[in-house]
Amino acid sequence: MEILFVSHKYPPAVGGMEKQSFELINNAALYLKVHTLIYDNEESILRFFIHLNKRILTKIKNNPGIKLIHFNDGLIAALASFHKGYDHLKKVVTLHGLDVVFPLPYFQRRIIPRFNTFDQVIAVSQATAEAVQSRGIDASRITVIPNGVDPATPESAFIADKGITGTENHQPHGNTPALPYFITLGRPVKRKGFSWLMQHVIPAIQGNFKLIMIGPFDQSPTWKERLLNMLPTNLYHLSTLFLGHPTDQQHMRTLLKADPEKIQHLGKIPSYQLNQLLAQAHAFLMPNIPVPGDMEGFGLVCLEASSAGTLVVAAELEGITSAITHNHNGLLLRSQDTNAWVRQLQSILDNPDYYMKLGQQFRSNTDINFNWDIMARSYCQNFIALCQKS
Repeated sequence: MEILFVSHKYPPAVGGMEKQSFELINNAALYLKVHTLIYDNEESILRFFIHLNKRILTKIKNNPGIKLIHFNDGLIAALASFHKGYDHLKKVVTLHGLDVVFPLPYFQRRIIPRFNTFDQVIAVSQATAEAVQSRGIDASRITVIPNGVDPATPESAFIADKGITGTENHQPHGNTPALPYFITLGRPVKRKGFSWLMQHVIPAIQGNFKLIMIGPFDQSPTWKERLLNMLPTNLYHLSTLFLGHPTDQQHMRTLLKADPEKIQHLGKIPSYQLNQLLAQAHAFLMPNIPVPGDMEGFGLVCLEASSAGTLVVAAELEGITSAITHNHNGLLLRSQDTNAWVRQLQSILDNPDYYMKLGQQFRSNTDINFNWDIMARSYCQNFIALCQKS
């Protein structure tokens, strides 16, 4: 059976969807005959989109064995829903979260319903599937297939998360802290809940410890930040979501200055340093909070941290719950439940040996249940079943 994968999210660009697209295509090629139309940064993205319909038709003509086309996110699928000339083929789209909930009225009213023209809609988490169905997509078309993880290579997802690791522009730092510490990773966007954690949880925990934060971070306001801050509230919200702008950064700067002894932001760091920090952290924290028009589609970073043997403590919210199961491969706490978070982190500090062993148990469960090969085989099984339908 032959499949055509179409994606504008692919290496050398970095990002969670780029990582997922790469792993899906390369692992699916172990089971099916794979063809690709991939944006490779050799031309403008606009040109790629404009010529995509024609290129798909050419690819189909040259490879008449193609039975199904897979589009790797909602944006490229939305454009493809207007294409002509290949309605005889099965069409599948994977939706990741933000490409479902993006709060532009035209997108919600006019574009989302067009996903009903696809034979199958694959959601990366149950939360994403529920968001899709709540917007009028036929439930019979929706299938949940979680993303995978790279065992023993914990830096992979962090690199994918908008370039968290790297040697450029990272802040000065020493070796692994002498004090016990918790660790967070990610872009400083509101939904990650970093400022909430810094303001409400960390000050209430007793003892000598640190919160180590890693990821892209501007110590001073940038021109883009100043420009976006001038926009009206609604336009600011839409623009920052579309651009992936670090909307929590300004508040985090203030909180970092208020408690420099307990909280340290390292910015981008090299992969080897990230691995060292993960290996000795008391826990990896993902304190997400609900943000209208945004969502955590899956929670891949949680899986990578767990696969590294780090105890994961995460918010029981959105797609995170498809990556982490409470007391199976991590600990889930209610989002923004300050008392629950303080109690849990205090317990981890007070009982480090117990929670270190727990983290190792969780690591085994993560590695058994999540990997890219499992994901790819699930996709291939769905593709085959779909093509066998009349």
